[in-house]
Amino acid sequence: MTTIAAVPATTAARVRGTAWWGMMSLIATEAMIFAGLLGSYFFTRAAAKEWPLGGIEAPELGRIVLFTVVLLGSSVPLFWAEAAIRRGDVRGLRIGLFLSFVLGVAFLVNLGFEYDELTFGARDNAYGSLFYAITGLHGLHVLVGLLMNLVVQAKARLGRVSKDRHVTVTVFGMYWHFVDVVWIFVFVSLYVSPHLT
Repeated sequence: MTTIAAVPATTAARVRGTAWWGMMSLIATEAMIFAGLLGSYFFTRAAAKEWPLGGIEAPELGRIVLFTVVLLGSSVPLFWAEAAIRRGDVRGLRIGLFLSFVLGVAFLVNLGFEYDELTFGARDNAYGSLFYAITGLHGLHVLVGLLMNLVVQAKARLGRVSKDRHVTVTVFGMYWHFVDVVWIFVFVSLYVSPHLT
C-alpha cells in the first residue's frame, strides 16, 4: 500500500507556470484589443481633414498628466509588495497593496470627473466614440485590477499567501503592470498627440 506524499516542489512550479501562462494569454489578448482600437483611432485620424473632428477641442493636459503619474506610480508600491512577500513579509505586502489600491482609485475617480467635464459625447462623431471606447475600456481594466487587488488583500489578511505561496500576488502584479503600460500608449495617443498638430 502506497502512502500519499506531500506535493512536490515540481508540482507547485507547474501550478505557478499554469497561472503565469494563463495571465500572459489574457494580457496578449487584451493587448491586441487595445492595439486594434488605437489602430482604428490613428486610421480615422489619418483620413480626417481635421482632428479632433467637428471642431472638438482635445482634452487639456494639465490634470491628466498628474493622474497619469498617479496611475504609473501605483506600480511602485506594488513592486514593493511583490518583493516583500518574496521575503515572507506579509505586512509589507499588505501595505504595498493598499497604497497601490488607493492610487488606482484616485485615477479612476479622476476619469469619472473628466467624463463629466468633457464637452463632447461618445455619439458626437468618430473621435468621440473612439475616445470614450478606449479610455472607458482602460477604466474598466483599472476597475477589474482594483477588485483583484482586494482579493489579494483578503487572501493576505487570511494568511493564504506566504514566502512559498504567492502565485496570486505574482499574477495580479502582471495584470496591474500591464494596465499601467497600456495607459502610456492611451495617454500619448489620445491626450498628447492631438496637441502636437
